Amino acid sequence: MTYLFCVRLIGLTAGTLVYLFLLALILGHRRPRLFERLLFLLSLAIFLIYSGELLAINARIQYTSISDTTRLIYENLIAVGTIFLLPLVWHTHLEYRCSIAGRHVSRFIWGLVCLLYLTALFPLAYAFLDSRKTGANFLQALPRQGLTDFVIWSACAVSAAMLQFGLARQEKDLSTRRLAYSLFWASFLLLIILVLRWSFLDLWFARNEEFVAAIAVGAVLPGALLIYFALKHNFLDYGAQRNLVYALSTTFLALLYLAFVRRISGWLEPVLPPEATASILLFVLIFLFEPLERVIGPALHRRFQERVGRLQQLSTELQTEARNGNITELTVFAERRIREEFGLGVVRISVPRDPARAALESPGGLGHVARLPLMKNGSEIGLLEAATTGSYVTGETSAALEFLAEQLPGSIDLCRMIGEKLQLERELAERERMAGLGQMAATISHNLRNPLSSMKTVLQVQLENPDLPLDARRDCTLVVSEIDRMSAKLTQLLRYAKPSVNGERVAAVALARQTASLFGRDAERRNIRMEFDQPRDEVFVRASEDSLGEVLSNLIVNAMEAQPNGGRVRVGLSSDAEWAEIRVDDDGPGISEELRVRIFQPYFTTKPTGTGLGLSIVARRVAEMGGTLACESPLRNGAGTRFRITLPAVRRDDLSKDG
Repeated sequence: MTYLFCVRLIGLTAGTLVYLFLLALILGHRRPRLFERLLFLLSLAIFLIYSGELLAINARIQYTSISDTTRLIYENLIAVGTIFLLPLVWHTHLEYRCSIAGRHVSRFIWGLVCLLYLTALFPLAYAFLDSRKTGANFLQALPRQGLTDFVIWSACAVSAAMLQFGLARQEKDLSTRRLAYSLFWASFLLLIILVLRWSFLDLWFARNEEFVAAIAVGAVLPGALLIYFALKHNFLDYGAQRNLVYALSTTFLALLYLAFVRRISGWLEPVLPPEATASILLFVLIFLFEPLERVIGPALHRRFQERVGRLQQLSTELQTEARNGNITELTVFAERRIREEFGLGVVRISVPRDPARAALESPGGLGHVARLPLMKNGSEIGLLEAATTGSYVTGETSAALEFLAEQLPGSIDLCRMIGEKLQLERELAERERMAGLGQMAATISHNLRNPLSSMKTVLQVQLENPDLPLDARRDCTLVVSEIDRMSAKLTQLLRYAKPSVNGERVAAVALARQTASLFGRDAERRNIRMEFDQPRDEVFVRASEDSLGEVLSNLIVNAMEAQPNGGRVRVGLSSDAEWAEIRVDDDGPGISEELRVRIFQPYFTTKPTGTGLGLSIVARRVAEMGGTLACESPLRNGAGTRFRITLPAVRRDDLSKDG
C-alpha cells in the first residue's frame, strides 16, 4: 500500500465526512427556500460520488475479488452523483444570485439550466428503455465511469469557478465576498488538476495515483470552505445552532475513532485477536479524558462567557430601547434582535396576549415553536413566541429565551412608565401652550371685539337711515355680515384655546335630546330629518356638560352642512358597565380616507368659509373628558358618515353614592 494510496483513502474519507456534515448541517437548519434545497441536493450529489469511490477503494482492500453486487452499488452511486452534478452546480449558484443576492438572471440562462437537466435525464431514460428492451436490471444499464465522468467534472469546475468569480465581483458583504473568492480558487485549483490529468494520460479512463489522490483531496475544499464560513462567519445563519454543530462533530469523531480501531485491529490480527486490540484502544480513551478536558474546558468556558456577554448586551439594548417610551417600537426592536441573535426564523412578542390571535407557526411548517409567557407578579402580561427554520430549539437557545422572558417584563414596565411620563410632559406642555394661546386669544378678543362692536353699531345706525343710497346700504350690510363672521371666528378661537373643566356627572341622554331639539327648526329649513335613538334608561357620563354640549352641537352642524339638498341626521346612545357611546350619523357623501386622517387637525377645512377649528375642538374636548373619537365613512352604498364618541360611564354604585 503506497503513500499515494493512503492519501487517496484519507481524501475520500475526509470528503465523505465533510459533505455528510454539510448535509446534516443544512438538514438540521433547513429553511423553506429553494436555495437550501438545491444546496442540499448538490452536497448529496458530491457525497454520492465520494461515498461510491470510498466504497470501491475499501472493497479492493477487503476483498481479493470484488463481487458484482458491490461493484454495482459503488458504480451506480458515482454515476447518479455525476449525472446531476453539472445542472445542480448551475441551478444552485443562479438561485443564490436571485433569491439571496437579489439580482436578475436572464431567461436564456434559465433555459440553459433546463437544457442541462434534460441532458442529465437522458442517460437515465436511455438506461430505463434499454432495461425494458433487454430485460436487464435498470441499475446495470446505467452509464459507468470513463471519459464522460471527467468531462462532466471538468465542466463543473469551469462553471463553478466562473459563477463564483461573478458572485465575488458583485457581492457587497465582506465575509460572503471572501467565501466566493475562496470557492473560486478552490474550483480553479481542481480544474488545473483535472486538466493536467487530461493532458498527461493517453487514456481518459486510466488510473494515475498522483492525480487521482490530488482530485480526491482538492474536491474536499469547497465543502470545507462552506462549513468554515457557516461556523466562523455564520453564512446563511447556519452557525447559529452551535449545539447541533457540537453534536455532529462529536458523532463524526466517534465514527472516525471506531473506524481507526477496526483498521488497527485488522492490521494487528496476526499478533493479537481483534477483540483484544479493540478493547485496548477503547480503554485508552479513559486516559484521554483529562487531557481532552484541559483542552476543551477553556474553550467551552470562553464560549459560555461570550454567550452570557452577548445576552447581557442584548438585555442592555432592550433597556436602552425601552427608555424611548414606545412599547410598539420596543416589541418590534426586541423581535428583530432576538431573531438575529439566535438565528431564529420568526419571533413574535404579544403585549398583552390576545387569546383570539392564531398561534405562531414556523416558516413552512418545518421547525419548532417555543412559547414563553411574560410574567409579572405572578400574572401573565404577554407572550414570547420563537420559531426555528428547521431544527428544534436547542437547550442553549431555550435557556437564553427563558432569561429574556424574565427580563422583558421589566423593560416593558420601564417603557410604560417612561411613556406615561413623556405623555404627561407633552400634556403639560400642551396645556401651557394652550394657556398661552388662550391668553393671546383673550387679548386679541379684548382688543378687537370692542372696535368691531363699535363699527357694527355705527353701520347698523346708518342702515336705519331711510335716505341711505342703495349702493351704500348694500355695502354696509356686507360689512356687518363680515363683522359677524369675524366675531364668530374669535369666539371659536377662544373655545379652542380654553380648556374645559371635567369630572361632572352629566345625563348624556337628556343633554343629547336637548341639543338635537335646538337644531330642529334649522333642520326643517334645510329639509333634513332629525332622528334621535335613545336607550330606555338614562346614561350618565363623567364629563363637562358645556363641553359635551359643544361637541354635540359641532357634530350636528357638520352633519347638516354635509347634506345641502336634504337628508337625515341620527343621534344615538348606548352604554355598558364601563363606557358610554354617542353616535352622530348623516347621509352625506362621506369622507375619503385621505381626508379622514386630517379632519381633526386645527385649521384644516374643506369649506370655503370654514375656520378649520370645529372638529379639532371636538377632538380636544373628547380627549379632555377621557374619551375617544372615531370617524367611520362610508356607512352604506358608498355614502354616509358616523362620528363615534366613547366616554367613561358612571357606574350604578357610584350613582347610588352620589345620590
